[in-house]
Amino acid sequence: MSQVISYQGEPGANSHLICAEAYPDWTPLPCATFEDAFAAVVDGSAQLGMIPIENSIAGRVADIHHLLPASGLHIVGEQFLPIHFQLMALPGTAIGDVRTVHSHVHALGQCRRVIRRLGLKAVVAGDTAGAAREVAQSGDQTRAALSPRLAAEIYGLTILEEDVEDEAHNTTRFVVLAREAAPPPPDNGPTVTSFVFRVRNLPAALYKALGGFATNGVNMTKLESYMVEGQFTATQFYAEVDGHPEEAPLRRALDELAFFSRELRIIGTYPAHPFRESTKPLAE
Repeated sequence: MSQVISYQGEPGANSHLICAEAYPDWTPLPCATFEDAFAAVVDGSAQLGMIPIENSIAGRVADIHHLLPASGLHIVGEQFLPIHFQLMALPGTAIGDVRTVHSHVHALGQCRRVIRRLGLKAVVAGDTAGAAREVAQSGDQTRAALSPRLAAEIYGLTILEEDVEDEAHNTTRFVVLAREAAPPPPDNGPTVTSFVFRVRNLPAALYKALGGFATNGVNMTKLESYMVEGQFTATQFYAEVDGHPEEAPLRRALDELAFFSRELRIIGTYPAHPFRESTKPLAE
């Protein structure tokens, strides 16, 4: 029996595409919401979940930083997907026939140039792949969708223009979630550790809590704050660092962080994806 990986969106969405690329022998499970995609892993309907966490243009994906710590799931891997949008319509449609273009609000915002050049009216849809499905079902040759290439294959649409995104560096990072942690052994190649923490209510607590990463030479690649429980004073932090907790530098840094924190929880230790190397700045 095939193993199952859940994702949020309709068949043909970018999350479906990365599931197919990274886990070609697994069965993708489309879910209506992020909560449903998390729940599928929690209740055993899926063995893994593929969840977008940030985009190089749009920034962090809303709600994930709240859902992830509360889910009890663990990050066991990461994937990066360069984002490409195709302008697609019903077979036989000439590009001059198109009057409206439908897609998710972020996709429309990331393809402004082609929309302006063709003089199209942008119409917001709930999902990029859902927009393609709706165009296919409409039978209307004045409608087009901005969607991933996979959606054209699934819904029988013709691609009118390829790779119409404004920015070539448009990339989404996904995390792979599982019920059980699966850290790689230490000293086994580049590793990322993700964790959440809340500092104690002390003067300069955050400054003191993070000092251990500097003194131990640990590279912190992400630090984001967000409110919890609706309180302006209750701030939780999500952080990512290079390294493995069983390696001495990171172990010392986390010990120091724990001393100044009233809560610290590691969400995952996992291999760094090779894509990270390609995005490192060149040494001066």
